[in-house]
Amino acid sequence: MSDEAAAGFVRVRLDLSYDGSEFSGWAKQAGGRRTVQGEIEDALRTVTRSRETYELTVAGRTDAGVHARGQVAHVDLPREVWAEHHQKLLKRLAGRLPRDVRVWALREAPSGFNARFSAVWRRYAYRVTDNPGGVDPLLRSHVLWHDWPLDVDAMNEAARRLLGEHDFAAYCKKREGATTIRTLQELSLVRGEDGIITATVRADAFCHNMVRSLIGALLFVGDGHRPPDWPGKVLAAGVRDSAVHVVRPHGLTLEEVGYPADELLAARNKEARNKRSLPSAGCC
Repeated sequence: MSDEAAAGFVRVRLDLSYDGSEFSGWAKQAGGRRTVQGEIEDALRTVTRSRETYELTVAGRTDAGVHARGQVAHVDLPREVWAEHHQKLLKRLAGRLPRDVRVWALREAPSGFNARFSAVWRRYAYRVTDNPGGVDPLLRSHVLWHDWPLDVDAMNEAARRLLGEHDFAAYCKKREGATTIRTLQELSLVRGEDGIITATVRADAFCHNMVRSLIGALLFVGDGHRPPDWPGKVLAAGVRDSAVHVVRPHGLTLEEVGYPADELLAARNKEARNKRSLPSAGCC
C-alpha cells in the first residue's frame, strides 16, 4: 500500500458519507453482498467508462450497519482518466450512486497522502436514548434504545478512567498479528435537549468492535448495573469480559477523520505502520 501513486497515475481524495443500514460494511466481500466500497468502485468504473476497477483505500473500515458522515478514501486513477473526467466526475457519481451513499468532494491528494495511514485520529459518535417510549421513528436507524434510565454523569466518570494509551484487548475482537494498543483521546457523553445521549469517541485508531464494546460497558455503568470503576478494571485485566456487550451497530456514525499538515504526511505514514507496544513497567 504505497504512499504515492504509481507513475502515470493521480491519487484522488474522496470525502463521502453513507447510511450503513443496508450495507454489509465498507469492504468488498465475496458472494455478492452489498458494500460501500463495491458501490463506489462500480460507479467510478461506469462513469469513467473504464474496463478495470480502481480500488479504494479507506480511512477506517466500518462494519455492517455502521454509518459515516465524514469518511475519507483515496483512489489512484490513470492521469488521462482524471484529466478527462475530473471536472464532471462529482456530478456524474451523484447520478450513478444509490441514494444511501454520497461523495461530497473529489480532489487531487497532496504528495504522500494515504487515506488510512496518514490519519492522526478518527472521531465517532454513538447515539442512544433511554426515553421510556422508545426511539423517534424518524431516528430509529441511527439511535439505540436502552430501556433503563441512564446516569450520564456516572458514565462520564467511568469514561475518564479509559483515556490515554492502553492495550484495549479487553474491548477488541482480536485479529491475528494486529496490535490492540490504541490512544483514546476523547470519550465523553452529553444528553441533548431531545433526550438523546451522544457519546463522542476519538482515538488515533480503533481495533475491531472497540467503540461498540466501550459503549456497552458505559451503558452498564449508566443504568446502575456496574460502578464507575468497573470499565477501568476490565481494561486493566486485559481480557474480554462476558459482561461487556457489543452494542448494536446502527447507533454508530464515523463523524470525521483528522490529518496532519501536508509536510507531515510522510512522517505520519511511517509512524502509523510501526507496530506499537506499551512502555515497559520495568523488571522485577
